Amino acid sequence: MSGNVLVGDHILVAVGLDSAGRQLERLARDGVLLSASEHAYGEGITGLVETAGLAAGMSRLVAVQPGDLMEGEGCTQLWVRWEAIGSDGTLFPALDADLTLSPAGENTTLLTLAGVYRLPEHAGAWLDPGIVRCFAAVTIDSFIARLACALMHPAGSAVPAGRAGQDSPVPRSGGRPMTGRGTHDDNSAIRGGRAT
Repeated sequence: MSGNVLVGDHILVAVGLDSAGRQLERLARDGVLLSASEHAYGEGITGLVETAGLAAGMSRLVAVQPGDLMEGEGCTQLWVRWEAIGSDGTLFPALDADLTLSPAGENTTLLTLAGVYRLPEHAGAWLDPGIVRCFAAVTIDSFIARLACALMHPAGSAVPAGRAGQDSPVPRSGGRPMTGRGTHDDNSAIRGGRAT
C-alpha cells in the first residue's frame, strides 16, 4: 500500500472572484497559507499517531511552496506544495495541489482543491488504506476551512484561525450549519469534499 491519496475538497466563500484572487495572493505572500498548512498537517499527523499507533514525530511540515497566481478562462489558480521531513530526516512532498477560484455568483466564489496527499513511505507502506484516506480527508478539510475563513475575513487572517471544524464559521455540506462546534451561525459558505 502506498501512502499516496488523491484528495479533493471545495467550498463556497462569500467573496467576489477578484477580491478572493487578490486575497489568496496576499495569503501566500504573508505567511497565512503556511500557518494554515502547518496547523492542518499537524492535526492530521497527530491523529494518525494516536489512532494507528505510529511513532510520535513521524513527520513534520517544514515548508509551503506556492506557485505564481495564474488567471485564465474565468478562474484563478495557485499551485501549492507542502514539504515535510520524515523521522529519518528525508524531505518529501506531503501535498501537491491546485487551488482554484471560480465564480459562483456575483459575490460568491468556489474554492476548489485537487491534488495528491502523501505520507512518509515507511508509514504509508503498512497502514490500512481506509485510515490513510480518512486522515488525508481530515487534513485537507482543516486546511481548506482555514483558507476559506481567511478569504472571507481578511482583517483577521494575520492571526491563525481557531481549530477548523470547531471554531470555524464555515458550515458543512448542504449549507447545514455545524452543530456543537462553536458559537458561529454564519451561513456564508457551503462545503463538500472527497478523498479517494
